[in-house]
Amino acid sequence: MPETYTAVLDRFEESTAVLLLEQDGAQVDEITVARGMLPKAGRHQDAIFELEISDETVALRYQKQDTEQRRTDAQSRFDSLSSELPDERPGAE
Repeated sequence: MPETYTAVLDRFEESTAVLLLEQDGAQVDEITVARGMLPKAGRHQDAIFELEISDETVALRYQKQDTEQRRTDAQSRFDSLSSELPDERPGAE
């Protein structure tokens, strides 16, 4: 029976891609695959894939909407946190 994961492209190491595997929002493992195995649209850092592993075969499907949503969510969290920082310029109140 195949196992399915959410895989996030963490980095490239020469001709391989390092994917962080997630289940239920938690990182559970990492694998490396040949860069050429990645769909062209997903050959960038933080791209999200649906990864299916079964009997020594690996299938990757780029999840464009999930990738864009995660990027938007991360930017929103950053913007929220940065707006809460005190202004430390001299004379600022």
